[in-house]
Amino acid sequence: MSQHGVGSRAVTRSVAFLTAGVLAVPALTGCGSEDPSGKPLAGQDIQPAPRDRIADGGTLRWAVDSVPDTLNTFQSDADATTTRVAQAVLPSMFRMDASGRPERNPDYLESAEVVETEPKQVVLYKLNQQAVWSDGREIGAADFAAQWRALSGKDTAYWTARNAGYDRIQKIERGDSALEVRVTFSRPYADWRSLFSPLYPKDVMGTPDSFNDGARKKLKVTAGPFTVKKADREDGEITLARNPRWWGEPARLSEIVLRTVPRDKRASELAAGTLDLAEIDPAAARRITLAARPHSSSSPLMGPGADRSAAESLRSWAVANGSDEDAADEETVARKKLRRAAVKYARQQRALSGFEVRKSLEPAYTQLALNGAEGPLTDERVRRAVARALDRKELAQAVLKPLGLPAVPVGSHLALSGQAHYADNSGALGGQDTKEAQALLADAGWVRGGPVEEQKKEKAAGPEGEEADDTGEDDKAQHGPDPAGHLARDGKQYRQHQGGAPGAYAPRGTAAPANQEAARLAKNGKALTLRFVLPSGPGSQTLRTVADRISRMLERVGIGTEISKVSDESYFKDHIASGQYDLALYSWPATAYPATDARPVFAKPVPAADGSLNVEQNYTRVGTDQVDQLFDEAVATLDEGESRSLIRKADSRIWAAAGSIPLFQRPQLLAARKNLVNAGAFGFGTPVYEDMGFLKKGAKPASGPSAKASSAR
Repeated sequence: MSQHGVGSRAVTRSVAFLTAGVLAVPALTGCGSEDPSGKPLAGQDIQPAPRDRIADGGTLRWAVDSVPDTLNTFQSDADATTTRVAQAVLPSMFRMDASGRPERNPDYLESAEVVETEPKQVVLYKLNQQAVWSDGREIGAADFAAQWRALSGKDTAYWTARNAGYDRIQKIERGDSALEVRVTFSRPYADWRSLFSPLYPKDVMGTPDSFNDGARKKLKVTAGPFTVKKADREDGEITLARNPRWWGEPARLSEIVLRTVPRDKRASELAAGTLDLAEIDPAAARRITLAARPHSSSSPLMGPGADRSAAESLRSWAVANGSDEDAADEETVARKKLRRAAVKYARQQRALSGFEVRKSLEPAYTQLALNGAEGPLTDERVRRAVARALDRKELAQAVLKPLGLPAVPVGSHLALSGQAHYADNSGALGGQDTKEAQALLADAGWVRGGPVEEQKKEKAAGPEGEEADDTGEDDKAQHGPDPAGHLARDGKQYRQHQGGAPGAYAPRGTAAPANQEAARLAKNGKALTLRFVLPSGPGSQTLRTVADRISRMLERVGIGTEISKVSDESYFKDHIASGQYDLALYSWPATAYPATDARPVFAKPVPAADGSLNVEQNYTRVGTDQVDQLFDEAVATLDEGESRSLIRKADSRIWAAAGSIPLFQRPQLLAARKNLVNAGAFGFGTPVYEDMGFLKKGAKPASGPSAKASSAR
């Protein structure tokens, strides 16, 4: 699916609980002895192999989306490649295990623990005595202190994108030896393990100039198994080379080259032999899977001309050999072109037989976002009706089952199955229930068969007030019982109505009139039609398929949708972030630290001085004081069990508010050369870069499950 970067056990809820503004939250799972966090739905698929079976040397060519504008992960334009480089070349005090939980990184830390809680929280880090920067200097308290000062938020000369956690530190000092670092907090901080991962040298963090510019194009000083040898933005490559000062297990690879390759070109690049590892889409995965099969008459046909029927082929031959010379010449040229394409495709398929698809689930989930700032979705009953109309199990199956991945709906906004904070709290909202959805809509005043005024169509407010579609086409499609009307947008999406949606409400529980199932829902002369905004790029086909299914589900309860496809470039900036949508599909990454990382995503929007709303990252504009309070309590609680309980309570209330509906964990598909080991679909786990490599001639990978404990080295 696009990179836009967001259940059956549900308990039925009554509309009576929410008309008075009360959220009825069911008893939390996990109050008994059973751990509600469960296990990861899919493990790592990296073809694990012990180090003694891996050849010494070699270059891994790994596809990325882009060479990043910065190598500083704490700047606003950092991206996924920035993170990948940082993981390979910089210290991280903690990394993620295969279940998405933080674990101490022994290459840098002997231990790290809270040693005092009164009068202040104090964390004592004991560093690995061998840990040094690539210039030979020991990693120490000066590096920790420089990073804290840069990210504390006190000095605005540092162009930082985030300072969560660092703003709670009071002081950092050396301990009893140079290998000890004492961090004292001004306020308790539950997510202290999230800090100093990655850790930059004081050379980068020491001054605003070095922070702002010193690590954008290069990293002179590093401390990982690899160093940054070259970052060539013109050629679209970053080359990482072995770090000769690395004290841990030596890297098996000599180099890792991160190459910029568009996703729709990756299958061709793999076949051409210019890549060894690449994240791919489902279509490319099918090609590679098919290429690996023994050729036989039972193999399904793919490639140019494979979808031609016998009649179409016969017609083509007849035209090419017919009496109409112009038509014959044109058809002959087309047939030759098709044959050349088929030969090229067959050659690529033979080359792709040297690869395999490694698959897992990404540490991220796709959600349906409901914009609660304006229109019908300001009414919580309408948002809940949308949610109750959805069969999330069906949506998960449509995306994941064809890929052979577990099709289980996500039950939490704040963690994924296997992570410490996970629990399925979807019962706070309830599962699919058409009658309940219809009752909620009726309670909100939307009735079938009411009069509908003709609406003067207004263009959506994208850049310069026009539909933001770089194709220049009005690429819209109507779904649902209302083929004409849709919500007009005036570009002032940050405004909020006071109270519920305007208009007279039908008596609570009013049923739809008999024999009017096909009629549209309307109120005050306006049809209930929601604008569903989607990206139009080639990598977003999965999103569009899911959107079509959602539209049909909503149609069954009387909600119409108008699908509007916009360019990938404008999708998030001009539509999601600016509030120019009613419904949208995008993904959020999972985090091991939801009290810190998820709070800005679900925080209640706060009015700004200019009358707009400060939404932080809450692009649905739906939030509550109770959720904010639970996050604040969770991040300040050092009892880990209590903090998890508070996060699960917050998640229940987020479900009940129905601003976003988690659907499914994103599939993770990678094409890997068959002799490449300890690399592929990493799932939750942080890659162990020094263990990646190519098998020695005649060697075989390890037997057993592909998931590898990150501590097993």
